Amino acid sequence: MSLFDNITDFFSKLPSLKFGVADFLDICLVAFIIYQGIKLIRETRAMQLVKGLLLLAVAYFVVYQLEMQSSVYIFRLVFQNIFIVLIILFQQEIRQVIERVGKSKFSTLSALIKGTDEDMNTVINEAVIEVAKGAQRMSGKKTGSIIVFERDTPLGEFIKVGTEVDAKVTHELVGNIFFPNSPLHDGAAIIRDGRLLCAGCVLPLSKNEDISKELGTRHRAAIGITEVTDAIVVVTSEETGIISYAFKGKLTRDVTEAELREVLLNNLIETVPEKLTADKDMFKKLFKGWKK
Repeated sequence: MSLFDNITDFFSKLPSLKFGVADFLDICLVAFIIYQGIKLIRETRAMQLVKGLLLLAVAYFVVYQLEMQSSVYIFRLVFQNIFIVLIILFQQEIRQVIERVGKSKFSTLSALIKGTDEDMNTVINEAVIEVAKGAQRMSGKKTGSIIVFERDTPLGEFIKVGTEVDAKVTHELVGNIFFPNSPLHDGAAIIRDGRLLCAGCVLPLSKNEDISKELGTRHRAAIGITEVTDAIVVVTSEETGIISYAFKGKLTRDVTEAELREVLLNNLIETVPEKLTADKDMFKKLFKGWKK
């Protein structure tokens, strides 16, 4: 039976099919998953892989219609194991999805129960101000640096290879760490919960081939860590003194101290939506009632 006959047979059976609530929910779930998948890979390297797979599918259709047996056999082997192929090709994107699922909603629920940690926000705010100030000073002296702000994704695997500092963030401390020829100036400093946790850390380099050849190791490392985690990274160039930041696999260059401070605060300070904050007391009472 040809492909055309299969399609015709499928549509001929449609009137006899029963469509229930479960089928509707099933279609909605699949549509939602596809939508989220497209949203995730849009404007990333994964989109190029999707285009490549679509071209392979078109080629498979052509050789199937022309009855090119050898080519059909090869394509059939590929598409029979397409699930494994997809896992290998999109392992990074799949990991990001699972991480997002793990950290979504629960943080909002926790914020409702506990409220926003104002003390923590104050500490982070001070750290951001000091880092922005330090970046501006290092920019003027053309001192290279790379500073990572940990967000929801733990950076333990990178922290353990660095040198522990665990100190309050100040622009003087940042400047000393990245002072030329100092023991820790070549690695990255990592900030967790508003404290400079460690320095001299080794980060993964980006494998994105579209990155400008003008960018050095620091910038590639900054992009690389943001491709596999949700961290936000500040970089100063020792060649040009330009301040940049990397977030979600993208590098934004030549920002001012004020712009850097604004970006960091917008992405690091946790806030509870206004409506949720208003309902926080009611939610607490309800939660206590359930516990009883």
